[in-house]
Amino acid sequence: VQLQASGGGLVQAGGSLRLSCAASDLPFSSYGMGWFRQAPGKEREFVAAISWSGGITYYADSVKGRFTISRDNAKNTVYLQMNSLKPEDTAVYYCAATPKSRGSTKPDDYRYWGQGTLVTVSS
Repeated sequence: VQLQASGGGLVQAGGSLRLSCAASDLPFSSYGMGWFRQAPGKEREFVAAISWSGGITYYADSVKGRFTISRDNAKNTVYLQMNSLKPEDTAVYYCAATPKSRGSTKPDDYRYWGQGTLVTVSS
């Protein structure tokens, strides 16, 4: 199984980025998907998750109303649209897959992890 995250970069505060995560060798439409992030010197934290169908989504309070998670099962890809970015959003963002088809906010529920993509928000 491979999860390939992309779309990170440098953006000014208030700007937007869209992250993508393409899955291969995974029964993608059966898996819940999630995004997590880890800032320098901090622990990994949950950002957003989505159920197999896209009908259920979860968000961390810190990103609610600014970030949107979505998925395209035909393309085996999950997205994270990030708007109104803040410097505190700076982190390496990881996508992950869980066999819990409804999705989960808990890192331990995730079986597969991507390599991460760096998002840097300048003030």
